Amino acid sequence: MKNRFLVILGLVFCLSVQAQQDFRNPNFSIDERAQMLLKQLTLDEKLGMMEHHNPAIERLGIPAYSWWNEALHGVARNGFATVYPMPTALAATFDDKSVRKMFSMVADEARMKYYQSQKAGEYDDYTGLTFFAPNINIFRDPRWGRGMETYGEDPYLTARMGAACVNGLQQKRNGRYKALACIKHFAVHSGPEADRHSFDAKVSGRDMWTTYLPAFQYIVRNTDVSMVMCGYNRLNGEPCCTNENLLVSILRNRWGYDRLFVTDCWALNDCWERDTVIPRHKTHATAADAAAAAFGSVVDLECGSGLNALKEAVEQGLIPVEVIDAHVLKVLKARLELGMFDPEQPFNTRPDTTIFDQMALEMAQKSIVLLQNNQHILPLRFNKYKKIAIIGPNAADLVMLCGNYNGTPRHAVTYYEGIMHYLDQFPDNQRPLLYFDTACHHVDNKYRLPNDFYDQIASSDIVIFVGGLSPELEGEELKVELEGFLGGDRTSIELPRVQEDMMKRIQKMGKPIVFVLCSGGAVALDWEDQNAAAVLAAWYGGQAAGTAMADVLFGEVNPSGKLPVTFYSSENTLPSFENYAMTGRTYRFITEDPLYPFGYGLSYTNFIYSDGKFDPNTRTFTCRIENVGERDGEEVAQLYLTNRSDAKGPVKTLVGFERVFIPAGGSVWISININNEFFQTFSDKQQQFEYSSGPYVLQYADKSLEIKF
Repeated sequence: MKNRFLVILGLVFCLSVQAQQDFRNPNFSIDERAQMLLKQLTLDEKLGMMEHHNPAIERLGIPAYSWWNEALHGVARNGFATVYPMPTALAATFDDKSVRKMFSMVADEARMKYYQSQKAGEYDDYTGLTFFAPNINIFRDPRWGRGMETYGEDPYLTARMGAACVNGLQQKRNGRYKALACIKHFAVHSGPEADRHSFDAKVSGRDMWTTYLPAFQYIVRNTDVSMVMCGYNRLNGEPCCTNENLLVSILRNRWGYDRLFVTDCWALNDCWERDTVIPRHKTHATAADAAAAAFGSVVDLECGSGLNALKEAVEQGLIPVEVIDAHVLKVLKARLELGMFDPEQPFNTRPDTTIFDQMALEMAQKSIVLLQNNQHILPLRFNKYKKIAIIGPNAADLVMLCGNYNGTPRHAVTYYEGIMHYLDQFPDNQRPLLYFDTACHHVDNKYRLPNDFYDQIASSDIVIFVGGLSPELEGEELKVELEGFLGGDRTSIELPRVQEDMMKRIQKMGKPIVFVLCSGGAVALDWEDQNAAAVLAAWYGGQAAGTAMADVLFGEVNPSGKLPVTFYSSENTLPSFENYAMTGRTYRFITEDPLYPFGYGLSYTNFIYSDGKFDPNTRTFTCRIENVGERDGEEVAQLYLTNRSDAKGPVKTLVGFERVFIPAGGSVWISININNEFFQTFSDKQQQFEYSSGPYVLQYADKSLEIKF
């Protein structure tokens, strides 16, 4: 009898354990498994799942997990990893297909690192598969230091590039995601950095819906993006992380978004902390009130340390337990969708990392924009020169190449090294001598020149000056107080005076200057445009930037990048930085001619467009593009639309683009479909879009078509 009792007891125990572990059984659906696991969690365990660092639940065999990881342009902050060009550079490629492929590789590398961390028992920040990327805010003003993290100033280009990032990271196989992406910062976040914890962005309905929200809406509706992150700032008086209109009326109800919503890191603290050092919003009386406003609404996950405040809010009855369950269920489903609790882990293979390096080089090559080549000095014929001087504060700066939110490259090539390695392939008697020196600092004039510096320049046939800015000067909430910079932002868009003065001295010596600009965004280059032999925008080009630039300078690669931002002549033409109205900003709303317009970029060959036609029934534009030069090249066909009946609308707006390869003497036909939404006009009275019959003007290359419906 006793043995029979023990057998029954053992059977009950085994069944109980099995029931506990059914959430690991892949034969059940994700929803079923999430519900099974949710039922086994205590309230404290549930609340722990709502902070970005989920604690381990040892009784269920669930390890700790941090949701905070970064992959802005490669796996970041977790040791050695491939460093691709910054997002502004990626946007300059106008190649969303390659961007998607690149981010699929980023996810491959992330999987490798994740399994290494799991094996080592490391569960800290930056070891997981959930990435707070891409940043799809609009680069509305070149003074914003974090603009380098975005895909530029245009909503449609940003939408396409952001969607490519999401789809690349979230590649799916057998119902499991390779990684998860998060679009940020929702919404209307683009500086000033120094005041971001208290800044209130005042934005009209028109600007909200025509500039700041379209990329978010596009990605929510056209991808399966897993996370959305709110911004630090207030929007029209209310912090973004507790903004009912933004989170509930728009994101959940209007767009139907029902996946994870996460706060920016410690953003909720800005709602309640009374900090005497850092100005904050202070819109809520207590931490519990702020937690209730966020988690009682759309927020599922806090990046921060507000677990005690969340628990207090629940205990005070400010947040019902049923709401907590709904949030936790989404958190659990996301972890299950990554295969974290599966018996066999997905994507557990080790790809050839050489393809990552090749992709980093390819993206850097495609991102370089040739801005000026008036003296036709490019491409350089190396055997024409006996000596080349490579100088400037960015000529040998590895830190600059990597931008921000970056990993540590296993190997990287500076601009000086790239040119040196390129020339090393030729015999000594054929290649020129090289001279290198930093020449000056980025901003101050404290650099001590070698005694023979000007003698070396005098004996050189050409000078390649690699200058511009640095992520140590512009970026996220930096402690920079130098001339032209403040707190990570710029107060001036001019090239720092010390660099321009150096080039002026060299120009007076009669030496041709090829100016390579490294920066996160636009810089005013009036003098350089008029006086340099050539000007190139190189951005922060990642680990292969030096090799890519050498390939372009010496004609191994035909430059094909196009500007994702407007290059203004000076900040005098811009409204104040704190003003979020779009009037007078970006190519869509300026009326004066900029130095270099959005979408601009030269080539070593020439393309001619012809036979442009628009089919109003299918909303499709077709045309022929011919390469009439002597070099193969890639062209970025761009299509812009103007609604002449909308007096307050954009001067023009990008509605389509396609990157195509065309051999010398060859031609291609392109076909671009225009989304119906572009044929809408925003009604200030109704605060919504209405379809308009136009008339419209469709612009491509230097031609235009008038469209009537």
